Amino acid sequence: MTTSRLLLLSTALIAPLAAPAQEVTVLDPIIVSAGLTPAPADAYGRAYTILMREQIEARGITTLQDALRGVPGVSVSSSGANTTQVRIRGAEADHTLILVDGVEVSGGSPAGYFLSGLSVQNIERVEVLRGPHSVFYGSSASAGVINIITDKGTEGLHHGGTMDVGNGHSASAHVSQRTAQGGLALNLSQIDDHGFDYSGDSGEKDGLRRNTIGFAGDWKATETLTFGSTLRWTKEEYDYDSFGPSTNEADVIVDDNTPEGETREFQGAVFGELSMLDGRLIHRLDYQRSVFKLDTFDDVPKRAESDTLAYRLSYGLDGLPVDQARHLVNVLVEHEDDDSNIATDYERERDSVALEYRASLDNGLDLQAGVRRDDNKEYDDFTGWTLGLSWRIPGQPVRLHASAGRAQVDPSYEELFGSLYSVGNPDLTPEQNRSYDLGVELSFLNGRGLIDVTYFHERMTDEITADYSSPDFLARYSNADGESPREGVEVTGRLEATDTLDLSFGYTYLNAKGPDGRIEVRRPKHELQLSSTLSFLDDRASATATLRRVAGNYDDQFYGAYARAELPDYTTLDLAAGYNLTNEVRLTGRVTNLFDESYSDVWGYATRGRQAYVGVQARW
Repeated sequence: MTTSRLLLLSTALIAPLAAPAQEVTVLDPIIVSAGLTPAPADAYGRAYTILMREQIEARGITTLQDALRGVPGVSVSSSGANTTQVRIRGAEADHTLILVDGVEVSGGSPAGYFLSGLSVQNIERVEVLRGPHSVFYGSSASAGVINIITDKGTEGLHHGGTMDVGNGHSASAHVSQRTAQGGLALNLSQIDDHGFDYSGDSGEKDGLRRNTIGFAGDWKATETLTFGSTLRWTKEEYDYDSFGPSTNEADVIVDDNTPEGETREFQGAVFGELSMLDGRLIHRLDYQRSVFKLDTFDDVPKRAESDTLAYRLSYGLDGLPVDQARHLVNVLVEHEDDDSNIATDYERERDSVALEYRASLDNGLDLQAGVRRDDNKEYDDFTGWTLGLSWRIPGQPVRLHASAGRAQVDPSYEELFGSLYSVGNPDLTPEQNRSYDLGVELSFLNGRGLIDVTYFHERMTDEITADYSSPDFLARYSNADGESPREGVEVTGRLEATDTLDLSFGYTYLNAKGPDGRIEVRRPKHELQLSSTLSFLDDRASATATLRRVAGNYDDQFYGAYARAELPDYTTLDLAAGYNLTNEVRLTGRVTNLFDESYSDVWGYATRGRQAYVGVQARW
């Protein structure tokens, strides 16, 4: 189905909305991405972090890559702001599935998805789920899932926007209309980042320009039948610096040259949902399409796309509606295919069946179990599984949680068929991951404080590694023998210290090694983030300080002896503040990297120095 047909179908599904508004019921917090259907946060056995819009705005953050820095279990590394990779629990970058409103952003992209100006403006929240999730989301969710959930609006007419200036600008606009019968929401965002010199030679700035249009709507056609759609278009143009001639010095390995790139993305979904037996049985049919285009103007433009058609059945085994059932079963039947112009005569297809069971017992124990069978066209068939347990100890402010699972990731198209910088290997097989984690969550001071400590252990087999030792310096891929072990500890905490002061922290200890026993690159051993927000002037103003410490990060030096060496440790401090001019309009300001720390996540590539921004936010 083409993009234009999807647009016509989604437009037809969303009818005019005219029903009167009704009273809204506030439900307990849920995790939308937790499984085949949403799950209560306090009954979820897996490790997770939810970044709410208010938290992100308090820190003055505008992009997903900046929002994820400091999240426990998440490593963010950049060779320039437009080439940023995210790794969860020491896994590879393409083992994390990134979604916007449940739709994959990469479209089966040729070499994994690089974060750049992916905006968090006009969002409701970001859900970060750690550990294998292939049972629910298929390949690419072996290490975790990041789902950006956009703002759909509440009942009534709402609109607003933001503007932020400083070394360029960012802007957004939002309008939504919602009634008891459904709603429409339109989100627009633009980032024009003048950037900085990636080579660190005080040369020309490498910037990016990104424009995004998002549309979402749902319509309750009858008391039991609902239709909906979400559509998103993005265009980005960016500058970058590439590797230059061989040298023995890290600070000159990257040339201050002027190559450019351009990406275009489309994600769309339409669904229909039918409720039967007073909500006890729900059928849902969902079609999703994702298209990703990349043109670096020094190679053949790349295009990749994926299509997914899925049917889901949800049934309350205890006679209660699905959203209230204490014993729930979900069944998923799915067909997915993806292709790329890297290999025009090659197309991957997969037919899958997944089963999920959830139970909420009287003693505070919650169970989530799932199994999935993938019938792959190009690879051996695969069975993945997941198990999660959460136990709220009766009478105690303690919750124990644990999970385990098995998942796999298909090779990327570049790994299979190569590119300008690599030689492909069509005989590659999928990588597999086995994982378990154990954690304890403790609430104290009558709920004003919370701390969670999680230990995780994962082992990947058939890791796809790149060998650069050939005279042409082109990467050559192969499945490595042996296991790639990863283990560590994730700690999160928050404290309402006073009525006006909130404190939070996150810490990750990670030990990730390849099958050869060497430390894996771009996965810091220690990451710590401390944040404090102070409200004052009768809550009309607030200020937030965020301290981040990174240590024990290794990377390959593509110069000199080509050694794997440790990068210098670094500490950064960001400040953000806001003042409510009216109930609807807020003045904002922020300073990033206050002490102008010079550091790097990747050998040879500089990072942004101190930068100041001012802006305004408005909501009606």
